[in-house]
Amino acid sequence: MRPIQMVDTHSQYLAIKPEVDAAIHEVLDTAAYINGKAVQQFTQSLGEYLQVKHTIPCANGTDALQIAMMALGLQPGDEVITPSFTYIATTEVVALLKLTPVFVEVDPQTFCIDPVSVRKAITPKTKAIVPVHLYGHAAPMEEIMAIAKEFGLFVIEDNAQAIGCDYTFSDGTKKKTGTIGTIGATSFYPSKNLGAYGDGGAIFTNDDALAHQMKMIANHGQQKRYYHEVVGCNSRLDSIQAAVLNIKLKKLDQYNAARQAVAAFYNKAFANHPAITTPFVASYSTHVYHQYTLQLKGVDREGLVAYLAEHKIPSMIYYPVPGHKQDMFASFGLKEILLPVTDELTNSVISLPIHTEMNEEQLNYICTHVLNFINK
Repeated sequence: MRPIQMVDTHSQYLAIKPEVDAAIHEVLDTAAYINGKAVQQFTQSLGEYLQVKHTIPCANGTDALQIAMMALGLQPGDEVITPSFTYIATTEVVALLKLTPVFVEVDPQTFCIDPVSVRKAITPKTKAIVPVHLYGHAAPMEEIMAIAKEFGLFVIEDNAQAIGCDYTFSDGTKKKTGTIGTIGATSFYPSKNLGAYGDGGAIFTNDDALAHQMKMIANHGQQKRYYHEVVGCNSRLDSIQAAVLNIKLKKLDQYNAARQAVAAFYNKAFANHPAITTPFVASYSTHVYHQYTLQLKGVDREGLVAYLAEHKIPSMIYYPVPGHKQDMFASFGLKEILLPVTDELTNSVISLPIHTEMNEEQLNYICTHVLNFINK
């Protein structure tokens, strides 16, 4: 059996090696390493795939979130509502810009931001909501957008884990996650569903003025060289990464379907087990399974992790310490806030290997050992 990995980027590369190698060599031959033809092609193709008016490539997903918040003109002390159960980058940029993070609860089924908790957290200082499409499942955007409209708030979608996910509104309209809010942000970190061979990110909007502002901010605050209109940063997607992403974008739906097939295998193997809750999929969302995350009940999670490791099966716990309990936010005095669903999830979830190159032999092996440990 081929060794099991959480994400097998090498096997995925081997399947597209001739195309990737040729595209990289084309960049090397042209020597257009920054903002070359590949970047322009990828920017256009990604915008067409997502059906969004403006796509701004940048250096990574964290920069994408930061540039989005800078473009909205948020000021120190402004409050930004975000889930605590997410990767730290989502809220790290809030603190970096001297904004105030306001952590709220997530839905116990989808693990995405809870609109009821959002509404309760709104104050006169609230300026933005950052829903996270966690693990590949969409946040409840129709409700979030209604709340934002009611209170005059910006919505920044963190779509780093859910590119390609479809959201269906109550009237039947469908949109890709990342294109619904004021601004969407994503990451092309190598392990993502659409992953580069290094860092990369992008920002999306249908607002012309915001797009103009974000392009300037990502380019040292200039639209004309050496004439800097606003304080910006240096955040670019390089041509080699864009060349790789151009190829992989054409296969994104295929890649997501492969992940969904893996999830379906797991779901069948663990169906109706009293100690295991498999990922929930809401009626409004597809699921592209950036992670396949189980919720365990009455199981020694650390023991399971160790047992799987002994049998050369990797697993991960995303995220063992929620944002509101991280030391980096100690000055905000957040550790005492009550988020019981978040706390429960941090103590009970475990993610199993899922990627585009998994085979049935590997999946049978993983499921057998998970069940062996839990049933013993």
